[in-house]
Amino acid sequence: MLTLYIRPTCPFCRRVMAVVNRLELEVEIKSVENPDVQSELTALGGKSQVPYLVDSKQEVSMYESDDIVNHLQKYYGVKTAPKNRMHISDNVCVSCEG
Repeated sequence: MLTLYIRPTCPFCRRVMAVVNRLELEVEIKSVENPDVQSELTALGGKSQVPYLVDSKQEVSMYESDDIVNHLQKYYGVKTAPKNRMHISDNVCVSCEG
């Protein structure tokens, strides 16, 4: 089970939520705007920083949006075969080369 502690106005939380939505994950969302949730977060993680993910399936919990996004993509991302790419000119393909 995934539980995500957020503050709705936090840009880092919004970034994580975008990934949650893109991956169509079932996540329990808890807003720290509720004082009881804020206390629960502090008791769990030791500080009131958001976003904070608790993944009981993988038995991990973490702060930092980059770490959370990487974790979600690694363990819950869709596994698809890479698409074949065809280059039409000698220009560098942004989708292939970044």
